[in-house]
Amino acid sequence: MTSLTVRSAGWRRPIAYLGGAVLLLGGLIVLLPEGIGAFPPEWDVGLGPAVNEVQQWWISNRRDLGVYLYFFDPLSDSIDWLLRAFENLLLAIPWYVHAAGVGLAFGRWLGTPGGVAAGAGMLYFVALGLWEQSVQTFSLMTVAVALAVAIGVPVGILAARSDWVFRGLRPVLDSMQTLPAFVYLIPVLLFFGVARVPSLIATVIYALPPVIRLTNLGIRQVPTESLEAGLMFGSTSGQLLRKVQLPQAVPSILAGVNQTIMMALSIVVIAAMIGAGGLGQEVLLALRHQEVGRAVEAGMAIVLMAVMLDRFSHSLVGQGRMGGAARTQGLQYRNWWVAGGALAAMAIAGWTLGWTDYPTALQFSYAAPIDGAVDWARDNLYQLGNLPVGTGPFSDFLTTYGTRPMRLYLSEEAWPVVVLFFGFVAWWASGKKLLLGSVVGTVVIGLLGMWTLTMDTLSQTVVAVLMAIVIGLPLGVAASRRDWLERGMRPVLDTLQTIPSFCFLVPVVILFNVGRIPGIIASVLYAIPPVIRLTNLGIRSVDSEIVEASESFGVTRRQKLWKIQLPLAMPTVLAGINQTVMLVLAMVVIAGLVGGAGLGLEAVKGLARSDTGLGFEAGASIVILAMILDRITQGWAARFQPPSSDRG
Repeated sequence: MTSLTVRSAGWRRPIAYLGGAVLLLGGLIVLLPEGIGAFPPEWDVGLGPAVNEVQQWWISNRRDLGVYLYFFDPLSDSIDWLLRAFENLLLAIPWYVHAAGVGLAFGRWLGTPGGVAAGAGMLYFVALGLWEQSVQTFSLMTVAVALAVAIGVPVGILAARSDWVFRGLRPVLDSMQTLPAFVYLIPVLLFFGVARVPSLIATVIYALPPVIRLTNLGIRQVPTESLEAGLMFGSTSGQLLRKVQLPQAVPSILAGVNQTIMMALSIVVIAAMIGAGGLGQEVLLALRHQEVGRAVEAGMAIVLMAVMLDRFSHSLVGQGRMGGAARTQGLQYRNWWVAGGALAAMAIAGWTLGWTDYPTALQFSYAAPIDGAVDWARDNLYQLGNLPVGTGPFSDFLTTYGTRPMRLYLSEEAWPVVVLFFGFVAWWASGKKLLLGSVVGTVVIGLLGMWTLTMDTLSQTVVAVLMAIVIGLPLGVAASRRDWLERGMRPVLDTLQTIPSFCFLVPVVILFNVGRIPGIIASVLYAIPPVIRLTNLGIRSVDSEIVEASESFGVTRRQKLWKIQLPLAMPTVLAGINQTVMLVLAMVVIAGLVGGAGLGLEAVKGLARSDTGLGFEAGASIVILAMILDRITQGWAARFQPPSSDRG
């Protein structure tokens, strides 16, 4: 029991160090001479205007550059042709053929209820007058995912067959998954301008890492027995790949495709800022005009599309794991050619008789009732009578005691102390290298002229992460101790992780209008699943022998949680907090759509005004902040890891 006590006590010391550092921060600010406030604005290196000058020169001279004539223009034209051809093909097919075809396909893989639900889901897009926008979004996403798979699978295979390629790719993939989604829009704007092609290219880049990682993982996890058996039969390296490794890696590759689809859908609204169109454009315009009802309709269309594709790709992953012989739960068709012929006949009949448009009499909209509910919520839920209860008092509380004092403290007080504080926390988390990187990174943010805006974003991030921890940690603990609660929470968490990030803005705008607080609340909803899931996983993964040994010493249930389970689960819990921090930062730009202020609002302004310089400065600051917080939280997880001598 002595080793257990040591391990349970060790996790409190780092928290004490962090608390001491916060007190030291306040003390240093008091002791420093007056006049040292925010980062000096005259130190701004003016990178934004320089980027805009480069952009203007590039735009003015790009037709004279060979790289455009022989690379960018042909690439852009090819992608644009492919995208438009696929979109026109889908739009030419009558809507009811789409509904029937999707219903048959889903019924084949998910059973009759799944097929009926999918067919009804297709009717949602048509009945609300969102058919063309839905096809545009689906086309862009489908082509982007196809390109991501076409690039990612070969790269993943190469990484699996070459360790040095994998080592070189790992930091690149880590950085790609750390960067907020909108950052990918900045370089493609410079090279491709504003249109659907740059939106598609940004989507491909953003959605590429999962398929590379999971292709590499799937091939590396093929049992050595299978490889040895193939070699014994004289298989060449290529035959071994095609006939042994790839077939057994299919489930992992399909899981990567599933994640790629979800990531592609999550960027549709951000891509709409540079002309992607589709459902994202509908949501963006509705939010700008504060038409919440229309935003809900278009947002629900994206959610429905995400859920349908998620369930379908998940079923493919499951079937891939079980093999083709296990496809017995779905509908069975004797001949798919018969079903295809019936669908073709329906399409020909529709073209011949002119029955291709959805009857306007059957269209409907629920935007007006939602707008009425928004007005009612604004008038009645802002404050309940004379009581300090309601969305207004809650928003005022978060602003008065959370974001405002922290924002003013970080942005207007002695900036060197903030830099040193970041450096100390980084040193404590991971050592001298991270200390140097954090100090340099925070100073670079100041040199970009983004100090005040970054501190604003940091204050919102800290408040959102603390709220997610305060809510998520107890829920994770409770789920780990009650199986029925874990089962009940699972579909809720699955839904929260499936819904595209911007969709969280719609309900919070209804209750909180616009500003920083809606962005914070949306960030909490979007980022809370990892801390719940990994807290539950960490506690459930504690060695049962250790738990039984503690019980033999007569510890209470509370003592077992606080002194045994939580300390040993802390690395996993901190991994969940790390993911939560990254997800909150990923919501920064989305929150800027509803006046979230800080770097997100500047990024939105830069994209909306084609001010690449401003967008570059804001994007670079978000990247630096994200990388610092990511490395610090990863370092914390490593420090909380029990010593190896205690394991076992």
